[in-house]
Amino acid sequence: MKNDFLKYQAQTSPHPLGMKISHASGSYIYDTDGNTHLDFVAGVSACTLGHCHPEVVGAIKEQVEKYMHVMVYGEYAQSPATNYTKLLAENLPKPLEVTYLVNSGTEAIEGALKLARRFTGRSQIISAKSAYHGNTMGSLSLMDFEERKSVFRPLLPDIYHIRFNNEEDLDKITNKTACVILETIQGGAGFIVPKNDYLRKVKKRCTEMGALLILDEIQPGFGRTGKLFAFEHFNCTPDILVIGKGMASGLPVGAFTSSKKIMETLSENPKMGHITTFGGNPVIAASSLATLQVLLKTSLIEDTLKKEKLFKELLKHPRIKEIRGKGLMLALIMESAETANELVLRAKEEKLILFWLLFEKKAVRISPPLTISNTEIHEGCTTILKILNSLQTIVVN
Repeated sequence: MKNDFLKYQAQTSPHPLGMKISHASGSYIYDTDGNTHLDFVAGVSACTLGHCHPEVVGAIKEQVEKYMHVMVYGEYAQSPATNYTKLLAENLPKPLEVTYLVNSGTEAIEGALKLARRFTGRSQIISAKSAYHGNTMGSLSLMDFEERKSVFRPLLPDIYHIRFNNEEDLDKITNKTACVILETIQGGAGFIVPKNDYLRKVKKRCTEMGALLILDEIQPGFGRTGKLFAFEHFNCTPDILVIGKGMASGLPVGAFTSSKKIMETLSENPKMGHITTFGGNPVIAASSLATLQVLLKTSLIEDTLKKEKLFKELLKHPRIKEIRGKGLMLALIMESAETANELVLRAKEEKLILFWLLFEKKAVRISPPLTISNTEIHEGCTTILKILNSLQTIVVN
């Protein structure tokens, strides 16, 4: 299977990890050779409730037997999408009340950018340095990493950048700005948490200038940081909220949410200002609804902060210089990029799944399912420490 994988499936890098998957359940992934791998990554923060959670699987099976696709988004009233967006609105602060369902996080970013430009009548978009919002043309335009952008130019015009957590740059937000788009917690940059009331200060400046604030919660959303959405930690409600990844416990999904006043501008002048064939797909909406219901009726969200504390208590080692992030969105900042790389690769050999971050080369991602047990945390952390101890005489700065 691996040879066919490399031959017929387009690759994102020259050297994929290439594990051959048999099945997955809970916090574990099983390969075709019969090995069991403890998952500390959750499909890069996508499998909120672990693999094949019974309530999610049950909701999917029930919906598949009714109908899977009947019409393009927005024409027919379908109970999975309707019930999901209603429950979501009931658990979001005002005025976040109307949700547009799409197929991925990056598509949701594209829709949010269009919405901001449509509502304000302005073109200027401000994003943060070291941000990652996706890889489609609009999302890619938001990056400031020229080596990733240059071969795809020309990209969207009128994009400017500010430094995350730097208040001096807020003067760059003016009456020409359509929107400021920020990750609530910067992901690829190394799980950077906002400080000193930064997000509220950005929102205040946006309001003064008539600009919209878009918060990208694609990764931290759905309980991963100890709140349903990370912005709740920072007392800053965005004008547009972008979500995805863990929303459907492993199925492809994205969405953007705003007020009715803002969102309705996409429905006229022109009509169908944003359209999608499979957005709001009933099977994926059923999975999203089941995921949200489980999060709301259990203690999983509040337990993430206890599990964060346990990780930080266990992962103390001279080669770990810092643990960034919040809840179960954590990054081990190692002494060097070489140590980080060795840890990820050695962990694979030890049947523990770790992964890198996009831009911060010294970082190792820890973003397990929210359902991970304390016993499993102990098991994985013991493996990490064992590997780091074995590297003492192998990896040099």
